[in-house]
Amino acid sequence: MKKYPLSPDDQRLAAMLKALGNPIRFRIMHILAENKQCITGDIVELIDLAQSTVSQHLKVLREAGLISGEIEGPATCYCLNDDGIRWMKSKIESWLPECCPTPEHRRFVVNHKHGFSG
Repeated sequence: MKKYPLSPDDQRLAAMLKALGNPIRFRIMHILAENKQCITGDIVELIDLAQSTVSQHLKVLREAGLISGEIEGPATCYCLNDDGIRWMKSKIESWLPECCPTPEHRRFVVNHKHGFSG
């Protein structure tokens, strides 16, 4: 069987998708998308988990390149990392057409295979 080692880009994408695979982190991403930026304490109140738990989830999202945090006095202000999210979106879009053709493309292939025109 042929081996398919992951490229650095594939490893980065896998880390991003893994980070998003956790329901709490997915919810944090929604909160940041709706609020543009939040301090840790605001996120803790919205999710109703211990600050240490929320901080750990924020760390995973930050390390995956999905969010960024800026220290503002005693608090850290988090926001979505637009560059990271754009990169992830472009990588997903680059391989989705190969695995998930559009309905129009499927009809074309079926019609072509069976000799139909149009």
